[in-house]
Amino acid sequence: MWELVQKGGPMMYPIIIASILAFGVVLERVYHLNKARIDAGKFMDGIINVLKRNKIIEAIEICNSTPGPIAHIVKAGILKHDRSKPEIREAVEEAARLEIPRMEKHLPVLATIAHVAPLLGLVGTVTGMIKSFQVIQQKAAAMVPVNPGDLAGGIWEALLATLAGLAVAIPTYVAYNYLVSQVDNLVYDMETSATDLVNLLSSKRDTYEV
Repeated sequence: MWELVQKGGPMMYPIIIASILAFGVVLERVYHLNKARIDAGKFMDGIINVLKRNKIIEAIEICNSTPGPIAHIVKAGILKHDRSKPEIREAVEEAARLEIPRMEKHLPVLATIAHVAPLLGLVGTVTGMIKSFQVIQQKAAAMVPVNPGDLAGGIWEALLATLAGLAVAIPTYVAYNYLVSQVDNLVYDMETSATDLVNLLSSKRDTYEV
């Protein structure tokens, strides 16, 4: 493996660093998003049942004991349970604006690696071809025949750098799209839960006023 890295030229090193960084980001995001995911339907059923019995403190305790962004935004809404519907919605939206960047953390790094890795491989391809043509020029100037072995080093560098760049970019891009879909699913659950909560609290408040 080390021999292949050396034959791939100097661009192999930034490609390897990019692959390690991408792997670390993927592991961290998968762990974080899996920890943040809950059964939103079951969670909201429990919250709604408690709120219907006017047990606000118990609902807040359920939110405190439940991990993830859904519980955080629901708690923000419950804390405003005695306010108007626009105020409750504003509190929920403000909490969501804080949670979404946390879920998307480091994803731009993956997107950047997925786009840059093939370009790094392309740079390695160009430098490898330049080396091959330099050999041809030197041999021609010295009136010495060029044999395939003279060009092997440059061709090795060109092909290995291209392969390494694609080998990093493809799985990184797949992982990026997977993680984005997980974030989108969480955002959808957050929006659904927030809507249910706002409607419940506002309807209860209207009932009290009547």
